[in-house]
Amino acid sequence: MLPYEACNLGSINLAQMIAQDNRVDYAKLGKITRLAVHFLDNVIDVSKYPLDKITETVRSNRKIGLGIMGWADMLVQMGIPYSSEEAITLAGDIMKFIHAEAQEASLELAKKRGTFPNYKGSIYEKDGKKLRNATLTTIAPTGTLSMIASCSSGVEPLFAVAYTKTVMDNTRLPEVNRYFLETARKRGFYTDALIMKIGETGNVSHEEAVPEEVKKVFVTSHDIDPVWHIKMQAAFQKYTDNAVSKTVNFRNDAVKDDVRKVYMLAYELGCKGVTIYRDGSRNEQVLTVSTGDNKKAVAVSVEAQQDIEPRKRPDVTTGKTIKMKTGCGNLYVTINEDESGLCEVFTAMGKSGGCAAAQSEAISRLVSTALRAGVKPFSIIKHLRGTRCPAPAWQDGGIVLSCPDAIGIAMEKYLHDQGGPEEKFVFRHQPEQKMFGETCPECGATLEHEGGCNVCHVCGYSKCL
Repeated sequence: MLPYEACNLGSINLAQMIAQDNRVDYAKLGKITRLAVHFLDNVIDVSKYPLDKITETVRSNRKIGLGIMGWADMLVQMGIPYSSEEAITLAGDIMKFIHAEAQEASLELAKKRGTFPNYKGSIYEKDGKKLRNATLTTIAPTGTLSMIASCSSGVEPLFAVAYTKTVMDNTRLPEVNRYFLETARKRGFYTDALIMKIGETGNVSHEEAVPEEVKKVFVTSHDIDPVWHIKMQAAFQKYTDNAVSKTVNFRNDAVKDDVRKVYMLAYELGCKGVTIYRDGSRNEQVLTVSTGDNKKAVAVSVEAQQDIEPRKRPDVTTGKTIKMKTGCGNLYVTINEDESGLCEVFTAMGKSGGCAAAQSEAISRLVSTALRAGVKPFSIIKHLRGTRCPAPAWQDGGIVLSCPDAIGIAMEKYLHDQGGPEEKFVFRHQPEQKMFGETCPECGATLEHEGGCNVCHVCGYSKCL
């Protein structure tokens, strides 16, 4: 995008472009495409922009970005697996059709309203195409849009077949993909227990009650090999003027070579950009311990964690006490270290006793145990920061969200002041980083990373990264 441009985006819900015989209704898709181009062109004229330069640039190029959503829903209705050559071919056919129809609509508009002002000298003048709009198609993230339309996001696979929403007094309500629900009932393998079980993991890959052919169709983002993510993106990119928003989901055990393979394939297939997300890379961290003299970090299995014992506390430690302001009063955080690094955290509330003091003491005990068990301080800070309570406080121009957040800030400050080997892991004082973690800031549910955004499928919150 050039300087002073403005986004003018729209998305066609492909889930609604299926005929009764479960084939693509190209007549309806063509009609909707032409109508969408006309609509987006009108948006340029009725919109008011904050700067005259933006108004001038936007109306000189008249770029629009017509895209799609509901792609995964279309595939499941047609019984086509996302990770298949049939799906890749269909993706190219549909986007080629949409682009051709959009171009015809723009040509018709140009006959009535004229070409875009910067048409002279453009690539379209050289080709003899008198278009109303400099660009026509873009596949943008549709996190909130797709939730409003109750369809899958952009060209992403299903985020989950079913998941559980917790409301009011911890009442658990299953949210199920409507097409899976229809299939399960139609084929006779539906049970309430099955749906609740699927809601725990989000996918059906390991459910014996679900037929194999159904499993192949209702795949989720983490079920799909990263290579298929890139192939799908490239199929749409071939017939898209601007870029395609797409997230390649990696499992937690992905290595550097897996990432390299995806980036190289994206380059070879002509993708304009690529976004990857390795599961767990911004949420819970695998517990690590040091082995031998080389201090090599190794992953610890769940079974092995029960054998980990924290090192003994030495008789003498050194450290400092940091005063933190919280909504519950002043919190005094004492941080000590031994020859191996940080080893303990003590807290004391300015007001003696009370629930807040008890909670802070419990947190400090757990932090001390984790430190002496070999957990890296930056990992503990990461999980403490951003925890919120109803009574935040302000200190040194920054917000302290809660007592746990105060402990995290104090640890961060201590490590920063020490300037030791942990300094590179310390989170700087940036409110925008601590306000948004891997949990939804609105309802506390887990955020999903898709289409270049963090999306909450419980309350609808989304934030583009």
